[in-house]
Amino acid sequence: MLLTHPPDVRYLSGFTGSAGALALAGSQAALFTDGRYTAQAKSEARGLRVVVDKKPATVLALEWLVQRKAKRCAFDAGHTTVAAVEQMRKAVPTGIRQKFFVAADGLVARLRQVKDASEIAKMRRAAALGCALFEDVLQYVVPGTTETAIAAQMEYAARREGTEAMSFETIIASGKRSALPHGRASSAKLPRRGFVTMDFGVLLNGYCSDMTRTVHLGKGKEWELDVYHSVLEAQNAAVAAVAAGVSCGDVDEAARSVLKRDKLAKWFSHSTGHGVGLEIHEGPRIAAKQEQKLEAGMVITIEPGVYLPAEFGVRIEDMVLVTAKGCEVLTAASPKAWIEL
Repeated sequence: MLLTHPPDVRYLSGFTGSAGALALAGSQAALFTDGRYTAQAKSEARGLRVVVDKKPATVLALEWLVQRKAKRCAFDAGHTTVAAVEQMRKAVPTGIRQKFFVAADGLVARLRQVKDASEIAKMRRAAALGCALFEDVLQYVVPGTTETAIAAQMEYAARREGTEAMSFETIIASGKRSALPHGRASSAKLPRRGFVTMDFGVLLNGYCSDMTRTVHLGKGKEWELDVYHSVLEAQNAAVAAVAAGVSCGDVDEAARSVLKRDKLAKWFSHSTGHGVGLEIHEGPRIAAKQEQKLEAGMVITIEPGVYLPAEFGVRIEDMVLVTAKGCEVLTAASPKAWIEL
């Protein structure tokens, strides 16, 4: 097997550099990288053979596999470009080139879906920091402040607490912009009255967090409160459905059925959630008709939302650890009840 997708390389070797290839042949493994990472690779990939050279890492890895008389090499087709495949083919002798490469997809990603105790501990810390950032940023959520200023304050605080980066571009969407599911922070100013949706996460010790809270500036109207509490009920219903052995589709339906009852389902335009780990979006996918069963150790999001075009939107999201008997909400420290500022 040849691995080049950085999260997969990190998962199996410990190497966190941005350029590397991991080759596996039977019980042997070797990491290939370039001179920028000499010390880092030898420090992080302990127990592995580390090869540093000026040649492309994938070429070195394939030469190593051929030397070990490999007849086939699996690679992750989902993360390998056409140009990279062409380079890989040229690195293999013509006599074995035709049948050498076996396109595979997500072999390591499927292993990564179930977290071990050390991974879960890291994700708990990342989730806890996310909750603390939300509590801190509320003091800055006032009319007239720009969305980018709110995002900047949150990201600055995250950096001060030792994060490597944000998990993704911070979403701050206020007023009518809250109806945009991925309304990244803009120069728009927060309104005197209306919703503010904040979707954010941190990258801490290599692992991502992800959460969303929606608050309201000024006095909420009855219709706004009704929509908010429908989304909250849908979110709680989906969380309650999470347990090992339950299908991802059933968890999605738990949220969707509440919104159907309240005649809001047509404005729920995305899946209920996704896996989180070394990447912000991993398997499993919590969506309609998904038959995959949840397993203890998976960490997923539960994030239903309602988005009324040109009016407002509401989304509430938690990170949830699947357990044998149910689940643990990793972002439980942050309240989900209606907040009026």
